[in-house]
Amino acid sequence: MALAIYRKYRPKQFDELLGQEHIAEVLKNAARQDRLAHAYLFYGPRGVGKTTVARLVAKLASCETRQKDAKFKEKGEPCNTCRPCMEIDAGQALDIVEIDAASNRGIDEVRSLKESAQLSPLSYKYKVFIIDEAHQLTKEAFNALLKILEEPPAHAIFILATTELEKVPATIASRTQRFHFRKLPIEEIIKKLKTVVAAEKMKITEDALELVAASAEGSLRDAESLLDQITSLKEKVEVEDVEKTIGKVGWGRTGALAELILKKNLKGALAYVREISDGGYNLVDLNKELIHYLRRAVSLKLDASLENIFKKELTARELSQLKNHASLIQEKPHLVLLKSLIRAYSEMRYSPFAAIPLEVAIIENLQ
Repeated sequence: MALAIYRKYRPKQFDELLGQEHIAEVLKNAARQDRLAHAYLFYGPRGVGKTTVARLVAKLASCETRQKDAKFKEKGEPCNTCRPCMEIDAGQALDIVEIDAASNRGIDEVRSLKESAQLSPLSYKYKVFIIDEAHQLTKEAFNALLKILEEPPAHAIFILATTELEKVPATIASRTQRFHFRKLPIEEIIKKLKTVVAAEKMKITEDALELVAASAEGSLRDAESLLDQITSLKEKVEVEDVEKTIGKVGWGRTGALAELILKKNLKGALAYVREISDGGYNLVDLNKELIHYLRRAVSLKLDASLENIFKKELTARELSQLKNHASLIQEKPHLVLLKSLIRAYSEMRYSPFAAIPLEVAIIENLQ
């Protein structure tokens, strides 16, 4: 069975980590000084590297080369060639325990974890416990975990990963070193996808690759999974193939509709909505993307400095198109338009006639 792309190209050292350089530098410095903490809490959106960094910390704690070579230790990286590093990469390390709290969330599982933590490592210097989706643990399970976080064995490291920090009790969070993982900028995702495409000898157009990156909404894992899926469908992937796979229109189509609306081309805008609908695309998602598009255009019209923020979310070509459309913005009428589209969006989600609320909103604002 072929290995999934997101697993095959998972970073094996901190220098390969995308978008989380602030975290990588802190952990590398801790490794250089032998100051790895006994408990960490990694939180942030899905697919941005929390579990990857947890495994890198496990390799730092266990790497035999770091323990023997003082010069190599100054790099703050695992060697990836010693027995522990290779076993951790292969998922064969008995002293590295990964727990999915979504399916192992009760007090019995945490009690078992505590008993295991009290035992000395089998072959490494440390036992590392990685608890994914930690926010799903029950109240009783958190209470059981609290005691061992207060008085951890010297050989144990606990790493909790979560997408919902607010659901982790403050008593737990306060006993850990906390690291916030950010969404990845679209240009970073595109850069990584291009590396994968070249290595795997895939054929995919630039527009299609940009849509894959944009649809991931800052999650590299989602982008790599989608790339894996669509490139198995046909020899060369076009943007239309990505649109059909994810069921939503890309930036180009959304921008085209926005331009028709901003230029008050009522007939053209209604025909375009019908064309999109006949193509089998999700009109609710189309309206959602249109709202985000026009929101950016209005914001950019009112505050040109926002261009620096949008650079992280959009490609250079997309940003250029957005700036052109921002020049067409008229503050009051287009704020009213945005409100109409937002109202239409809430109606479309529960209507068997999804096109009608969108068409009505367009007609009301272009007549």
